[in-house]
Amino acid sequence: MMAIVLGIDPGSRVTGYGLINVIGNKLDYVACGCIRTETDPLPERLKSIYDGLCEIIERHSPQQAAIEEVFMGRNAGSALKLGQARGSAIVACLSHELSVEEYSARKVKQALVGNGGADKAQVQHMVRALLGISDTIAEDAADALAVAICHANTQASLIRMAGAKSFTRKRWHQ
Repeated sequence: MMAIVLGIDPGSRVTGYGLINVIGNKLDYVACGCIRTETDPLPERLKSIYDGLCEIIERHSPQQAAIEEVFMGRNAGSALKLGQARGSAIVACLSHELSVEEYSARKVKQALVGNGGADKAQVQHMVRALLGISDTIAEDAADALAVAICHANTQASLIRMAGAKSFTRKRWHQ
């Protein structure tokens, strides 16, 4: 399997993105960054997220996209804004014919650190270690790369399971 995966950590003020190239079991860092919209009114922020991700998709031509699910905190207003930011990001992907897989923050942390309750520093450390990045990366960009890595690992597991099932079926039918 070879594919460029776009990971997205949506936020109404800062949306992180990260791209990795998946070649078999090897993960190569492509790019990452943040779309910052802090000062704009919400409708303009949503458009900036959409436009920013469209530009990234056009520049890097990913084949797959993955996004973090909404985490329900205590503040319903924040959760609603986050949901709108996610919607804007998802529409940007779909408008470029990219299907989007969704992962909970717990699943992403589990895939990278082996612990669904891992903290941001642990996730950032594992992202840098797995991708061979020596520079510091913004927290939201690291989270987006983590989502992309989680997606790549999940897809590889599904492929292995499908191969094992088809292998067993063939054995039984001989």
